Amino acid sequence: MPAQLLTIEVSRLDAGRARLRLIGDLDFDTAPEFAAAAAELRREGYRELEIDLTGVGLCDSSGLSAFVVAHRAGAGPIRLIGVSPLLQQLLDRTGLAELLTVARSSDDDLRAIG
Repeated sequence: MPAQLLTIEVSRLDAGRARLRLIGDLDFDTAPEFAAAAAELRREGYRELEIDLTGVGLCDSSGLSAFVVAHRAGAGPIRLIGVSPLLQQLLDRTGLAELLTVARSSDDDLRAIG
């Protein structure tokens, strides 16, 4: 089965805060594209990045690594929203849930996505 492409929708929300909405698979082939998009936003001065993972079907170790790269490249927080139970389990097991801000599913998170 061929890998699903990754679509990245960028929203510049306000001064210093942007959202990247990922749709598809975040894996070895697509993680560099996400890392590049996050790095570009950091270069533009966006300190806080919100990563909407609602549309992500698969996230492998390359995707997890891309989160770490994006986190280390900036001065502000990275907040993951729309995290699936399987991805949450990976974040917990790898300790990344302690490094990154992971929003639990709630009405506030769903409103933030809209």
